Amino acid sequence: MQKEKEVSTNQRPLILVSNDDGITAKGIRQLVEVMTLLGEVIVVAPDSPQSGMGHAITIHMPLKIRKSDVFKDLGVEAYECSGTPADCVKLAKFHIFQNRTPDLVVSGVNHGSNTSISVLYSGTMSAAIEGAIEGLPSIGFSLCDYGEDADFSHTRSHIFKIAEQTLKNGLPNNVALNVNFPARFDKETEKENEIKGTKVCRQAQARWQEKFDLRTDPYGREYLWLAGDFINPDKGEDTDEWAVKNGYISIVPCQFDMTAYHGITHINKEWEI
Repeated sequence: MQKEKEVSTNQRPLILVSNDDGITAKGIRQLVEVMTLLGEVIVVAPDSPQSGMGHAITIHMPLKIRKSDVFKDLGVEAYECSGTPADCVKLAKFHIFQNRTPDLVVSGVNHGSNTSISVLYSGTMSAAIEGAIEGLPSIGFSLCDYGEDADFSHTRSHIFKIAEQTLKNGLPNNVALNVNFPARFDKETEKENEIKGTKVCRQAQARWQEKFDLRTDPYGREYLWLAGDFINPDKGEDTDEWAVKNGYISIVPCQFDMTAYHGITHINKEWEI
């Protein structure tokens, strides 16, 4: 269990905050404000949006990192990075922190859902997974609202509680939490959603049914634009999709070991190799 960690020099937990929407995004400010209540916060986040980057890392281009004053009003040290969310966590651990070890890595709050299969494409969760790879308790937070006017305020007390419990009780080795919040307002009824509680869930077996629209730019040149619909045949009431659609916060413990152990059994039993 990730319970025994180096004590930060000022005796407060050292917390790394990152995201994939960029250092100036609305959601990361919410997260930073909450984390300052729990410990010493340092932000290392992309200098521009990196949504959908998954666990990409920069290997063929130079990485640039510079101090930012975006959280100066909160007294929080911050850095903006030219790379991906995974790059940000790597640079934080091996360059910014140097002789110190973060007690917690948090990423988000993402502007949009990261339930089900979206976790594979998510830059938000990749920052959290990178933290777990480095042996650090890590959490990715997302709000299931893509609207420009999305309200993150109802997530604050729940973020505090989940982060506090993680700092207090730790997480199993190599596990990061994927936390998704229902939108504050129902877009159809315009009524405020009631958060009924928290569910520890499994990832729904759902996917995107994708298509590529063929379009033409103003110069007459053809290009393709990714589109599609989300398909969820999984009707289980123990999934992240069910939880957020029914007014609950979903927590899915995630691991980066992608071995299909039942696949090993099948191949050893059925194949002649």
